[in-house]
Amino acid sequence: MQSWSGEIYFVSRFARVPAPPACAGVGRNDKKGVLKSFLSTVSVIALRHDYTAEYIHFVSTGTTVLYFKTFDRDPDQDWVVFVHGAGGSSRVWFKQILEFQRHFNLLLIDLRGHGRSPYDEGAPAPYTIEALSRDILEVMDHLEIRQAHFVGVSMGCTFIRTLAEIDAGRVRTMVFAGAITHLDASTRFWVVLGNTFKHLLPYLWIYRFFVWIIMPGRWHREARQLFVGEASKGNQRDFKRWFTLTWRVHRLLRYYAEHEIPTPTLYLMGRRDYLFLPSARALAEKHAASVLEVIEGAGHVCNVEQDEHFNERAIAFIKAHSASY
Repeated sequence: MQSWSGEIYFVSRFARVPAPPACAGVGRNDKKGVLKSFLSTVSVIALRHDYTAEYIHFVSTGTTVLYFKTFDRDPDQDWVVFVHGAGGSSRVWFKQILEFQRHFNLLLIDLRGHGRSPYDEGAPAPYTIEALSRDILEVMDHLEIRQAHFVGVSMGCTFIRTLAEIDAGRVRTMVFAGAITHLDASTRFWVVLGNTFKHLLPYLWIYRFFVWIIMPGRWHREARQLFVGEASKGNQRDFKRWFTLTWRVHRLLRYYAEHEIPTPTLYLMGRRDYLFLPSARALAEKHAASVLEVIEGAGHVCNVEQDEHFNERAIAFIKAHSASY
């Protein structure tokens, strides 16, 4: 396993505070050529008054290179791992970092072909849910994180649930925002149609269409723009791999609905998440270790649309099952 690391000091966009004297420094190791191209585009968020360093890393395992970043608060504090959905990146958590870092150590990962993790030319096609979930474990192993709490959004929740299936001992709790737990007949129809035209149409056309189906209202505008903006950094080949993954996820979701695990799970769903709220409610009622909380005024990406309510409930749930509190 190879890794490259850097460090950036940056004044928070959330607070007007003077820049620290050490601002501007980017620490590099001998892999200057690799880091220079990546660091030139890095956007980071620091803490309000602490000038805490955000550590950015790239880990290579075989042909896969993954970008991740950590916010190390205290070695005695629990870790929280954030997992984005298809087409997103670790940037979808920008409204969570400031609050969560006050209580936990944070790990944010860009999955293959997303954000700053480059397209994987050498990976087998198509991708599988298990392989992408094991990527997360690889990063945790690299950082020597034995156990963590996990927060996912949309399809990222499926990766976390698969990770718990692979090694339940690594998962202390799961917080699912806008969880996709079932694909109804109409959604499966659109997925079939998308798979039919994925070789013919520009990938961003198809992605925009599906984002509009999942997040149609004006209250979804910020989340739509965020996801489409991140997806626009991708490419046609990787989109095909990910869309094939979506095509095959239905059976896996059915299996997870029928097989409960004892890991404490919180479903945080927006009241306006018309596509996935009903199935999440049914699953929470069925599984004893699961709890559902509905956030008013939010849709599918409730961590962006109602971040204060999301942060408060998610942090309280994790603290209730944390060894540090």
